[in-house]
Amino acid sequence: MENSDVVEALDAAERSFERSPKNIETGLDVEEAELVQLRRACRLLAAASRLLNDGYYTVVIESSFVAVERSIQFRLIHDGAMEPSEVISSHRRLYQRGAEVGLYDEQFGTRLAELWNQNRTKTYYRLGMATEAQAKAMHELASKVHQNLINGSQVRHECLC
Repeated sequence: MENSDVVEALDAAERSFERSPKNIETGLDVEEAELVQLRRACRLLAAASRLLNDGYYTVVIESSFVAVERSIQFRLIHDGAMEPSEVISSHRRLYQRGAEVGLYDEQFGTRLAELWNQNRTKTYYRLGMATEAQAKAMHELASKVHQNLINGSQVRHECLC
């Protein structure tokens, strides 16, 4: 890209990730990988709640899906079913892993994967329009999954919700 303002902005963005962390997001200044995932889920749910009230339905749906995944990753790491450094890049595989270790049954994991596959893609790529009802339902689902997985852990007190 030839626009010097854009190139400068890219340079600044790259440098920002190379520097030592300063002014870390509130609540995420923990060392344990499981707590980072837990608290990311909490922050995503809080942001989605605020954005829902302002009509940002697509972002709420996105944040809700990610909050579900962070909550699952939290429990997988917490329960020793996943190494903190492990990356599961497939959404379907992450949901399957949760079922395999008993966080929920296989049918529930399959339904989560299908919900993601059939609907998240539509709203993300504007193949379908996000609605208030969808955003509310996804936020509610994410909140319930999060609470259920947190309640089954030994670190409920670490939740920021």
